Amino acid sequence: MKVLLLKDAKEDDCGQDPYIRELELHGLEATLIPVLSFEFLSLPSFSEKLSHPEHYGGLIFTSPRAVEAVELCLKKDNKTEVWGKSLKEKWNAKTVYVVGNATASLVNKIGLDVEGENCGNAEKLAEYICSRIPMESITVYQTIPHPGIQVNLDSYYSKKGVPASITFFSPSGLTYSLKHIQELSGASLDQIKFAAIGPTTARALAAQGLPVSCTAESPTPQALAAGIWKALQPQGSC
Repeated sequence: MKVLLLKDAKEDDCGQDPYIRELELHGLEATLIPVLSFEFLSLPSFSEKLSHPEHYGGLIFTSPRAVEAVELCLKKDNKTEVWGKSLKEKWNAKTVYVVGNATASLVNKIGLDVEGENCGNAEKLAEYICSRIPMESITVYQTIPHPGIQVNLDSYYSKKGVPASITFFSPSGLTYSLKHIQELSGASLDQIKFAAIGPTTARALAAQGLPVSCTAESPTPQALAAGIWKALQPQGSC
């Protein structure tokens, strides 16, 4: 059974996207199509904040892209050495929060210990953090439509037909791809089981009038694959 995931591919240590592997274990043929690109913002301001851990009680990484922003700041401003010698240790003396295991793994790679990766989603983590500390936020990237959305979706539908399930990984991904999916699916749209990686994306789907057949219990390949498989069973939903 064919399923479509609207995300970019991320190879793990085994050289395969973990979502593809987990869905294959459930007997599902998954295809990934990226729907988002990213532009980094406010990096000079962010770099300055990274240089002064004494001003903050901790760090919150909301996505892998936020970790990439740190790496860009360190490289661009020649701070890699000072990060390794002192800044990393100073930030590790504070609390570093993350949303999800994928982000946690990347934060670990830049030498920071993390907390909160098992909260399940951003909303639960936010509740946990706000009960402990005041926050200052800085936006370090913005999402834009991937330039290949329409071409890639056209190619998929022409080769494989209407998928049994489509998974959205963010409200913005839904915004940028829904019109193309509706046009390509036509009258078969009602046959598709729509899945969401978390509650925020599920609400965005519902706001568009789309039935949500599956919301992953946690933002992990294992939880999503299990949920999609269950939703695709006769009378299934998760």
